[in-house]
Amino acid sequence: MQTPTIENMKGSSVKLSFTVSPEEAQPYIDEAVIALSEAKPIAGFRPGKAPYAEVAKAYSEMQIWQHALERIVRAWYMRTILDEDIDTVGSPEIAVEQLVPHQEIRFSCIAPIAPKVEKLADYKKLRVDFTPREVKDEDVDKALNELRMMQRKEVVSTEPAGASDLVVIDLDIEKDHVALEDGAAKGYRVYLGEPHYIPGFTEKLIGMKKGEERTFTLPFPVDHYQKHLAGKDVDFKAKATEVYTVGLPEIDDDFARSLGQKDVNALKEIIKKNMGLEEEEKARDKAEIELLEKLTDESTFSEIPDLLVSEEVRKMLGELEASIDERGMKMEDYLASIKKTKDQLRLEFVPQALRRIHVATLIKNVAKLENIRVSEQELDTEIDRILNTLRKEDTETRERVSSPEYREYVGIVLRNRKALDVLRKNGIKGYPEHIDNWEDEEHECHDENCGHEHEERS
Repeated sequence: MQTPTIENMKGSSVKLSFTVSPEEAQPYIDEAVIALSEAKPIAGFRPGKAPYAEVAKAYSEMQIWQHALERIVRAWYMRTILDEDIDTVGSPEIAVEQLVPHQEIRFSCIAPIAPKVEKLADYKKLRVDFTPREVKDEDVDKALNELRMMQRKEVVSTEPAGASDLVVIDLDIEKDHVALEDGAAKGYRVYLGEPHYIPGFTEKLIGMKKGEERTFTLPFPVDHYQKHLAGKDVDFKAKATEVYTVGLPEIDDDFARSLGQKDVNALKEIIKKNMGLEEEEKARDKAEIELLEKLTDESTFSEIPDLLVSEEVRKMLGELEASIDERGMKMEDYLASIKKTKDQLRLEFVPQALRRIHVATLIKNVAKLENIRVSEQELDTEIDRILNTLRKEDTETRERVSSPEYREYVGIVLRNRKALDVLRKNGIKGYPEHIDNWEDEEHECHDENCGHEHEERS
């Protein structure tokens, strides 16, 4: 193998130029001949057994060499970045300068170089406090009432709806006599005692009977996410199709036993304990973000490749779209409400994308300094755990999870999780040991594109 030409380029990327002799290419040509003759058997030969000349007649020599080129590029590129210890990210950009059968093959690869930590902050010094909010009696009472609401019983009523009843309505919403998009709903259930509707909406429905229609006008809240409606008067037309009285159970020992606890005191105790764990989780996440931001601000990094920034911005945009979809909105409506385009959002996301990449680079560096390793047993356990969450008939996903590439990815996730534990224990004052045993859904995410901004992405 001839020594490749290595050229550092602007934008934190490297260009590798290769020349491959026909003799060096021959093993890959042989592989291409076998693969092509297996894909399309040649008359008179068993699949994969046809000689070069016969396959060339069926496909052409150029097709054989083109088929071999992918394997050649991959082999030469991977060998070089490993031999020269070049830490690249993403897929390289390939340019073929010469590909003629039986002659030298010349091609180049341009790849982004992974950013590095040039000066790492002292991560073994305390920087932030772990301060969970205290759970108070009124918090427990509120949670108890929510449990009570979940156990409510609804009974059809012929009486006018009271302030704590349920009214099922067919609803139409208009502005300036024009129907709003998604402004019509059939069988919309309105619990008149709950506070999360547009202010004044439930009051307009109190006293309705089945079959009754009402029209009224209300202003949308000034801070409503749909900016074109915020603070504007909107017309409502509601027809009651059913009225239910809502019966709530008493919060007593019988209620507690229906939830698996021996009495009300035991129920309150378990609620307070669980809420305390939730507050610890929130405090952990808050302290972790604060710590990583401080460490990142106190460290310095090499230049970040443009490709890596673009990829991170793409992920962020995808996360936003998923969040909007979960809220029942459309991306087009959201963009209209904030009066921005996707391109404008991409530009606004760049500073945050840079920070996310810096955080991931910092975590990767700490893992290297701490000599953090993930054992094969740990990998096996995690892969098995993921497989156990999948349906047996989902063969495509199960095969992907069982692949070497996914195993390598899980190894990166586990390594970074261990590095995060090191950072938390060293940098967060009062950080409790038991918190590391939690099965936190966010930190259990195995999607490389997920929104958890502290995971490795390179």
